[in-house]
Amino acid sequence: MTGLSRQQVVRHIRQFRETRQVQDRRGAPAKPFARHYTDEDVHLLAELDRLHGTLSGPATRKLAERAFQVFGEARYERLAAISNGHLYNLRKSTGYQRLRTVQDKTRPLRNAIGERRKPRPGGRPGWLRVDSVHQGDLDGIKGLYLINAVDEVTQFQFVCAVERISERFLLPILEYLIQAFPFTIHGFHSDNGSEYINHRVAKLLNKLHVEEFTKSRSRQSNDNALAESKNGSVVRKHLGYSHIPGRFAQRVNDFTFTVLSPYLNFHRPCFFPEEYLDAKGRLRKRYRYEAMMTPYDKLKSLPEASRFLRPGIRFADLDAQAHRFSDNEAARRLNAARDKLFRTINKALTPVA
Repeated sequence: MTGLSRQQVVRHIRQFRETRQVQDRRGAPAKPFARHYTDEDVHLLAELDRLHGTLSGPATRKLAERAFQVFGEARYERLAAISNGHLYNLRKSTGYQRLRTVQDKTRPLRNAIGERRKPRPGGRPGWLRVDSVHQGDLDGIKGLYLINAVDEVTQFQFVCAVERISERFLLPILEYLIQAFPFTIHGFHSDNGSEYINHRVAKLLNKLHVEEFTKSRSRQSNDNALAESKNGSVVRKHLGYSHIPGRFAQRVNDFTFTVLSPYLNFHRPCFFPEEYLDAKGRLRKRYRYEAMMTPYDKLKSLPEASRFLRPGIRFADLDAQAHRFSDNEAARRLNAARDKLFRTINKALTPVA
């Protein structure tokens, strides 16, 4: 409650018992140590750094030493005997910063969270590709963010919305999204955005027993190509490019989880690649019409597919969900729900005359 350490609280209690009052004794001492380096020395150091381009501490000391001993400039007498550590202390002082501000290039930061490589699912479902799509800003109003998660092997896909890209909004929806897949999730792959590459997301994935946390490599645009392609063919196709304010995130989630995602997973056919070696021995991919199927059919076609399902999930229940509506009827429900969603959004955004 106080922000003080245990020993500080003990001292305050002792002081109150002895004097019946508590005084904050922090602050400058009544008799401080004599100051050795003056404001003039700080000005001289700033001038020296400006002339020579802010050299290292030892080089700057040598320049001050030469100025005093070789060239007879008496004003450098104190700086000629300064230590490396105190020279850097003077550079950090407020007086020096007022005289000389150094701007440097942004230095790359190595983040040890996540492994920088392409996922290797080995033909098993449960390796997610995740990406974010922003619905833009309008007149200072922030648009919501769409989170697109696609399984690499089956192309099972869930789309959700968050009001802001922050831990408060992102972590709960990520947990809900991962648990929405009917099979166990083993891997989580994203680009290098800080919304995913942070300790909170890593802790969440560890809590959900996600084994692998990987991120895209530099200059390897195909590492997250599946999620990027689904951004255009699914997210933008069904939710467009127009601005959607963040306060409509819950309405968008109601649409995506109850209508859009079931349509994508049970009724929308997808191409699935087949790998082969060409005449030169290179690994190629081809997309045959015969291999086109829905993500749910792809899941069922895997060898011993039932062993990939989450505990409590059965193919009988999934079959009932898949055959509840025909493909055309599911598309009609999708279009009607999307039109209703955008009518609600547009009506709320239209100013009353």
